[in-house]
Amino acid sequence: MTLTKWSIDPTHSEVQFKIKHLVITTVTGHFFNFSGDVEASENFDAINTNFEADINSISTNNEGRDGHLKSEEFFDVEKHPKLIFKSKGLKKTGEGEFNLSGDLTLKGITKNITLSVSYEGTATDPWGNVKAGFELNGKINRNDYGLNWSAVTEAGGLVVSDEVKIHANIQLVKQV
Repeated sequence: MTLTKWSIDPTHSEVQFKIKHLVITTVTGHFFNFSGDVEASENFDAINTNFEADINSISTNNEGRDGHLKSEEFFDVEKHPKLIFKSKGLKKTGEGEFNLSGDLTLKGITKNITLSVSYEGTATDPWGNVKAGFELNGKINRNDYGLNWSAVTEAGGLVVSDEVKIHANIQLVKQV
């Protein structure tokens, strides 16, 4: 089977996470600096991918919170500057729908996760570049990666939930 090489187009892609704060609202964060390469079959039912995000590029629209997330209590960017995902398998679950499994490394800890992937289509841009779009969703438990900081409210509730939702819209550009 012939695989085609693709790269993430960072100007038309976004990588987000969402986490509950005080169990009543959701805070959204973004990684602004990331890259990735993909090798895929023509219909994307076979895929190999490597993805990296620069933890220092994290933004939750709050400078103080972003600094806390970069500290030793959370990501510890001085020792662990990258979030890394390497695919291990792809399973078709429906028309244009897949489960992508792979190893996610955060803070030096690697765990297998599964992301649901929706293939949104392929198009050629006005400059002749072939692009493919995907939406990815998943969730992790932050404690599995040593992101254990927590505090408790007066009522006994957690300030930050353990579950982190992952969401990405990825546009790939075919390499010639």
